[in-house]
Amino acid sequence: MDTKTAIKKIAIIGGGPSGLFMYKRLTASETTDFEITIFERKDYLGAGMPYSAEGANVEHITNVSDNEIPVIYNSIEDWVKIAPKSILKKFDINEEKFNEYKVLPRLFFGEYLFAQFNLLKEAAAEKGIKTSIHLNCVVEDVIDFPEEDKVAVCIKDKNKAYFDQVIICIGHNWPKKYEGKIPDYFDSPYPPKKIELKLNHAVGIMGSSLTAIDALRTLARNNGKFADNEDGTYSYQLESKGFKIVMHSRSGLLPAIRFHLEDSHLGKDETLSKAEIHKSIAEHGGFLPLDFVFEKNFKEMFIEKDPAFYKKIKNMNLEGFVEAMMGYREKMEPFELFKKEYLEAEKSIEKRKSIYWKEALAILSFAMNYPAKYLSAEDMERLQKVLMPLISIVIAFVPQSSCRELLALHEAGVLSIVAVGDDAEVKPLKTGGADYHYKADGKEITTHFDTFIDCVGQPHLSFKDFPFKSLINEGTLSPARLQFKSPAQGKSEMKHNDLVIKEDENTYFLTVPGITINDHFQVVDKDGEANKRIYIMAVPYIGGYNPDYSGIDFCEAASEAVINSILA
Repeated sequence: MDTKTAIKKIAIIGGGPSGLFMYKRLTASETTDFEITIFERKDYLGAGMPYSAEGANVEHITNVSDNEIPVIYNSIEDWVKIAPKSILKKFDINEEKFNEYKVLPRLFFGEYLFAQFNLLKEAAAEKGIKTSIHLNCVVEDVIDFPEEDKVAVCIKDKNKAYFDQVIICIGHNWPKKYEGKIPDYFDSPYPPKKIELKLNHAVGIMGSSLTAIDALRTLARNNGKFADNEDGTYSYQLESKGFKIVMHSRSGLLPAIRFHLEDSHLGKDETLSKAEIHKSIAEHGGFLPLDFVFEKNFKEMFIEKDPAFYKKIKNMNLEGFVEAMMGYREKMEPFELFKKEYLEAEKSIEKRKSIYWKEALAILSFAMNYPAKYLSAEDMERLQKVLMPLISIVIAFVPQSSCRELLALHEAGVLSIVAVGDDAEVKPLKTGGADYHYKADGKEITTHFDTFIDCVGQPHLSFKDFPFKSLINEGTLSPARLQFKSPAQGKSEMKHNDLVIKEDENTYFLTVPGITINDHFQVVDKDGEANKRIYIMAVPYIGGYNPDYSGIDFCEAASEAVINSILA
């Protein structure tokens, strides 16, 4: 037998963090009977968008530290001992005094990820696994050939390449809707070089998440200076007269602050087992109840960890809990609450003691990724409308240095935040910037901004946004959707919601963002058949079934599911 024909050819499309974790899983497996080809659009591996110049400047930092990051080839603490001195010097990193509990410059973290790729490649070569890497390489299409049991990867200006299995790991994507057509309107703050602007007017920011904080850090440095004062305070000195930043969010709340995590890997061992999930699905007519996940994967954690908190929330349902937590936050002035939570977080880090209800909420958010595809449409709507707004605020884990900057900007009269509610509307203007329309205290308000930046974060992209069109046109993919448990509810919603579709006399579905995947991250066609050749770990395109954007945690968990399927 020709041994060459027994070698399985596997392609990874995208060489960012998702592709890196997938490469790690493949090269660390006991099997060596495959060749790996990596296609990357940029001229480097590992960093992806968030940790390269596409998503960060020198002022941008991670919101996780070394102890919270799954080990790839080696930890950052170990890597700095062998890292090029030029890189350590550039980012002012001292290998002797390296602290695994401190956040890091994002561009430095990108250098670490790049180095991890090289270390893994060397280890793979020693095991006899061949790796081909194609940089500056644009993949224009992917075509499935079921009869030949092959997948073609179509590369710009080159011939098709054929593989046994393809793992799609393309990362962040901010489609440009108005940017470039409307002057001084930005669909995202990335790459941040484009918003290094000196301005003499107020800048409108939509959102108050980590994405908004990225924009603040860049804008502030171009229009003034931060200073450490002798009395221990931190201040901002404005240099551009008239410059201000106005953040807008639905609730008018700032995100919560990074604290000490008791479980630095967010309870991956505490989540519901697949057996428990499928038992519950069988007991509830093919649907997983959101209330069951909330009880088991959130409330019951407090019985041992925080009995006093459990006593408070024991009789609360999901809506009651969110109302209590949001109600407490909404009663306080946003920056007063932010200052209070900053001091609370400082104490948590100093004493190495978690703020457990926030940690448990992060665990719940991570835990929702696997079972979300088994929710009813009604429960998915509850998850998105009720729980996710709280989760998005609480698990942002804003680093301490960003908190100090926000407070300094506010105290200098430069930064404010406005609650705009759910019905707010942004209207970009042909003349430049945008008008923000919203209601406050029952009054209609319109505010004009000469410069406007959309900072709501990575959008959940729709099925039609998926870039490899042959997979859509040939029916290899299908739009993600969830069935209504109650046909009457589906029928009622269909009257005012274009995302609700009727399949037969009494079956209604809610279309959710992105494409259908199964538990192994295999794409699923319109007939419900999983494709054994094509896997997808591209978070923006699987948001309907994968509601939590957990970054590195997601990469680790998804890559494990994929490798288990490939090896099986």
